[in-house]
Amino acid sequence: MTNNDILKKLRVALKLRDDDIVKILALVDFRISKSELGAFFRREDHPKYMECGDQILRNFLNGLVIHLRGPMPPKNKVQKKSNP
Repeated sequence: MTNNDILKKLRVALKLRDDDIVKILALVDFRISKSELGAFFRREDHPKYMECGDQILRNFLNGLVIHLRGPMPPKNKVQKKSNP
């Protein structure tokens, strides 16, 4: 199974449109146009087909976590009080 297949299956399972995927990728500061994204969903024998690389899939999955769960809360640096 290729990265393109995984991206297609997630798109269908989560009922995502191209706009949604572009916004999800923007959550992790990864910019992509809808036309570039459309190339991943084409058939392999199509002249404009493009392989989805590991970096794009990784960023999509990281953005999807933020999209579904929300941003990670900031970690508080609590200083321990020393007991005399």
